Amino acid sequence: MVVAASCSPGTGKLVRVDGKMDRAKYRAILEENLLESAKGLRLGRRFTFQQDDPKHTARATTEWFRSKHIHVLEWPSQSPDLNPIENLWQDLEIAVQTLSI
Repeated sequence: MVVAASCSPGTGKLVRVDGKMDRAKYRAILEENLLESAKGLRLGRRFTFQQDDPKHTARATTEWFRSKHIHVLEWPSQSPDLNPIENLWQDLEIAVQTLSI
């Protein structure tokens, strides 16, 4: 499985996830990649993050966002109006092709 951040300027770092995604692995991915991706996309520190899966809202993850002063969108991510993945398939294909396996 792979995960990446996406926004209007482009996509963030593509990260391969080995094994099952749990809350600790999710926080580690955020810690290692989210702020770096935001910097690379020139978002600065003022951006809003949207969770892509309700199971990633563990208390420790919520606290991590709060400690990093990252605003998290409160709307449900599974809403068809808010799910941008349909617009990202080409970016995802390109990123997967460049990912060293």
